[in-house]
Formats: sequence, C-alpha cells, structure tokens
Amino acid sequence: MDNRYAISLENIYKSFGDVTVLKDVSFHLKKGSVHALVGGNGAGKSTLMKILSGVYTSDQGTIKIDGVPVKIDDAVDAKKNGIKMIFQELSLSPTLTITENVFLANELKKGLVLNKKEMADKTQALLRELNVDAKPTDEIQNLDVGIQQLVEIAKALAADAKVLIMDEPTASLTDGETATLFRVMQDLKVKGVSIVYISHRMKEIFQVADTITVLKDGAVVAEKPKDEFTLDSIIEAMIGGNIEKKMEYMSRTAPIGDDILLSVEHLTVGKVVKDVSFQVRKGEVLGIAGLMGSGRTETLEALFGLRKMNDQSVVCLEGEEVKIKNVSDAVNKGFALIPEDRRRQGLVLGHTVAENLCLPNLKKLLKGIRISRAKVKTLTDESISSLAIKTDGADIGMLSLSGGNQQKVVISKWLPSKPKLLLMDEPTAGVDVIAKAEIIDIVRKFVAEGNSTIFVSSETSEMLAICDRILIYKEGQAVQLLNRDEIESEEILEYAIQH
Repeated sequence: MDNRYAISLENIYKSFGDVTVLKDVSFHLKKGSVHALVGGNGAGKSTLMKILSGVYTSDQGTIKIDGVPVKIDDAVDAKKNGIKMIFQELSLSPTLTITENVFLANELKKGLVLNKKEMADKTQALLRELNVDAKPTDEIQNLDVGIQQLVEIAKALAADAKVLIMDEPTASLTDGETATLFRVMQDLKVKGVSIVYISHRMKEIFQVADTITVLKDGAVVAEKPKDEFTLDSIIEAMIGGNIEKKMEYMSRTAPIGDDILLSVEHLTVGKVVKDVSFQVRKGEVLGIAGLMGSGRTETLEALFGLRKMNDQSVVCLEGEEVKIKNVSDAVNKGFALIPEDRRRQGLVLGHTVAENLCLPNLKKLLKGIRISRAKVKTLTDESISSLAIKTDGADIGMLSLSGGNQQKVVISKWLPSKPKLLLMDEPTAGVDVIAKAEIIDIVRKFVAEGNSTIFVSSETSEMLAICDRILIYKEGQAVQLLNRDEIESEEILEYAIQH
C-alpha cells in the first residue's frame, strides 16, 4: 500500500451521453503539496475534480485515499473523507450571512442548540486570517465578488479539509487578496493539507505549485515537478503548438479611422469616477488600465446605463450628444457590454446556449408576433460557428460549457445586433490561454470592420496585445494616456499603473 499520496485517481473514465470527457486519467496528489491541474477549456479538469468531490461518479476507475480504495458517490462521501472543493461557480447562499454560509451544513452546537457565538468567533478568526474586510454578520449579497470568493475559501477552511480543491480561486481577487491566499496555502501545506490548484493564470501556477499535470482532450499529456516545466512547454502540451505570436500586438488589417466614434467629457459616477474625459476613434481599441477599485468597471457600467452619471457628464456618439439613462438607451445607440462577472451578469446559467444567444436579439427573431424557430436556428448556428463555440448543441445547458466557451456565448449574443462599441470588462477572466487568444482575435476582427472597443483588463500582456492606446486610471481619475508604441514592455505599463 502506497500511502505517500493523499489522493490517487487511477484509470478514470467519464462520458456524458456520447461524449467522452475523461479517458484513462490517472492523477496522484502527494500529502502536504500543491498539485496544479492545467489544460484548455473543456480538457476535463473540473470534471475530474467533481468526480473526486462527489458531484459526478466515474464510469470506470479507482479512487484511493492514503493508498486505500474508497467509494465516493456524493458530496457526503467526499466530506467524510476530508475532501472539499471550492467551485468556480460560487456556492454561497446570497441572503445568508458570512457566518451562516461558512458553517452551512457544518453547524456547531452546544447541546441541542446552535452555538452561534462560537461560529461567529471562528468566522471572525478566519476572516482575519484571510485579511477580509467584512463582518461575520454581513450578508453575502451585499459583498463584492472578490470578498465572496474569500468567504468560499473560509468555508472550506472551517470544514478542516485534508484535501482542498481550488478551481480558479483567484479569478475575482485583487493582487493583495491573491497574495493573502498564497500565504494561507503555504500555511496549509505545513499543516499537512494537500491542495489541487486549477488555474489558467500560468504565473500563479509557477508561484504555488509543486507538481503540474496537463490535461488535453480528456487525457493526461504531461505530469512532472514544476521545475521540469517552462511556460512554453506547458502551453505546447496544452495545445500541441506555440501560441505566443497570437498574444503579440499586430498591425491592423484595416487602419484606425480619424473619425471619433465616442467622446466622453467630464464623466462623473457617484464618488467613484471623477471628471474623466477621453475619446475613442473608429476602428480603435482603447484600453483602460488601473488597480481594482480605480473606477474602470464603473466607467463601462455608466456608459451602458447600469450606473447613473452626474449631470456634468457629456457623452457624444459620432459627434452628437446622447443621453444614456438605462440599458435600453445604450443598446439602442449601439453599445454592448461584456461584464466582469459572466455568471451573474452575462448569462442565464439555468438556460440553454440557444436561449442565451437569443435574449438580446428577440426583435430580430420575430415572425409576426411569434418567435420564428427557423430564425432562431439560423442565429444560433451562425453564432456557434463564427466564434467556434464548443458545445454538443444549441439546446445544451450553459452550465455544461467550459468557462472559455461560456465567455464566447456572452460575446456572441451581442454580435447579431451589430453594435458599434463593445465594452469589455475583464473579458478573459477565468479562461485558458487558448481561449484568451481566440477572444483577442474576435476583438481584432470586430474593430477591423470599423467598430470600436473599450478594453478593461488586469492582464497587462493582453492589454499590450490588443490595445492601440491605454488610459491609466488611478482612484477614479484618468491620469495618463499612453500610445501603444510608447510602451516597450509589460514592466513599463505595470509601473504606470502602480505609480
């Protein structure tokens, strides 16, 4: 019996209908280590971990804990074996407090009654350990998504998990929150906790992992210690080639026009955005860079009618002043928003791919007073084909798609309405390097047709790959405007953002 491993998954197979998702996958997690699981969207990473955490059962294969075969049929079995998964889709109850969520289904009792004081005290200690600026009594629905992600992690820590599975845990975290998480992970390793870490952020993988396994098309294509990998070798294993050139700035196939599409003057949004002015030319990608909380998201949301602009704000489209009081105004003027949080703001996850693609285009799909099935089929087929969305069909539920393909649906649903301006807020968050390159290509094609994009991202490499000019935000103000040819490296852009 080999008990070096906290977990051993051996010869795992899993299919959904006629689609085989995992093929003879073996995965071994050493005790007290961080094992990164990487691969393209749809490679099978989350499916494999959902088998380990009891969400799915495998069609074939063996699970061993400390070298002993076990059966995990559901989440209760996983919990009994000390396994806890922090899902990419947050599993918190929005109307409950932080304490109630942290101890949900794991309540502490004093005799026959709940020990609310002990649970509140332990929650407070966990929040302090994670450096979370929130109170145990705060309701989840009143917290931003980054804080919610840290509450998910606190919930896992409260369960005293021996094996912790983290699926894209930093997708919504600030740099400071991410640093805190990595410190906590190191502390957990010292305590003997074993961690499976799933992320599309390669720099993070090299920061935290001891071992890396690469999945491609449902099979293991590489597994070895981190030090034996390079970034290029991981990407080559993931895609069978080199993607580096796709993430470099490319000269426009169609030149940027001299005409101004959008002019924004004295934009003020509450106390967050303060007297900001800028212009976007036809065929241009204007980047907005800045630290979390600098006002980037609020700027896009104001332009899309989700936030109220102050009276002094002036927005002109193609030389004419426009009033954007709500989302309908924005859409009618040709604006489309790709929101920061696709699961809560960009998609109806309980609906199908077709239903999500059709929602912004219902008027186009009418035949008389009814929705035309033929028009629906044409629209969905064209949308799926044009953006190469990987799905088993238009009637498949959104939750069955990988993060990258979900994001393609968010983008694709707007394109039939022929928007003039695409507002993109962290459009590659939680997607793999392949999907990132595909999204960059989508933007290139969009602006080549004479349209424009405002591109917000925390990834400086993406900003440099796609933006023609970059506006630097600091504490709600635009403090610097850089032309792309003025920026020789990521370090220069990072310096401008940080100083």
